[in-house]
Amino acid sequence: MKKTLRNFYIALIFLFLYAPIVTLIVLSFNASRSRAKWGGFTLKWYQSMFRNDAILQALSNTLLIAFLSALAATVIGTVACLSMQAMKRRHRAVIMGITNIPMLNADIVTGISLMLLFITLGLRFGFMTILLSHITFNIPYVILSVMPRMRQLNPSLYEAALDLGASHMQAFFKVVFPDILPGVLSGFLMAFTMSLDDFIITHFTKGPGVDTLSTKIYTEVKKGIKPEMYALSTLIFVTVLILLFLVNRPSAVKKETQTS
Repeated sequence: MKKTLRNFYIALIFLFLYAPIVTLIVLSFNASRSRAKWGGFTLKWYQSMFRNDAILQALSNTLLIAFLSALAATVIGTVACLSMQAMKRRHRAVIMGITNIPMLNADIVTGISLMLLFITLGLRFGFMTILLSHITFNIPYVILSVMPRMRQLNPSLYEAALDLGASHMQAFFKVVFPDILPGVLSGFLMAFTMSLDDFIITHFTKGPGVDTLSTKIYTEVKKGIKPEMYALSTLIFVTVLILLFLVNRPSAVKKETQTS
């Protein structure tokens, strides 16, 4: 009985998690525009999506902003972690507390604050203001990922590399960086994901004529979401699923090899 209840509970969780995604995928192949009626299997929405310049432009903006903001935030966040690691414990705790504030702050407050800042500075709203906003709110997530790896470092290794004749840059890239690389990659992926998913901050800092996928979908909700969006969402889901499979497969193969 206990095992049956446990399996039912797990099945219920999977149902709530994946039923909406399955529904979305099914609708992307529905020939009818109506969500309540099945009009037969079709691929026309996928074909229409690749001919829709507005959707493709929004997708391009989303991926480019996510990549650039994640890259910039990763560099800035990693350098910040190096600087904080050299501080005294009390000062480091204060700085860490300050960097955690943007993550605890409501997105709408951050979005309005950045909007007012850009207006005060006289910046023209558009691609660059979205990019600056995403870099700003991504930095704390990078610091959160990199800092635990920094704390595990043995400072004697860096000093030993300097004593052996390595320059500061060589000692960093050959001794420190390989150890913190998992945290850096984790921070980059976290920043990339947060940027892809953001709507509220982007909504307040974007200019006219510039859209990401989130703002594009929000605009279409008022008129009715086009089936092309179902097709695009399905492709994004399948792409992420394949990437997760490829990333996790080497680990699974390695474990099987060690077991045998």
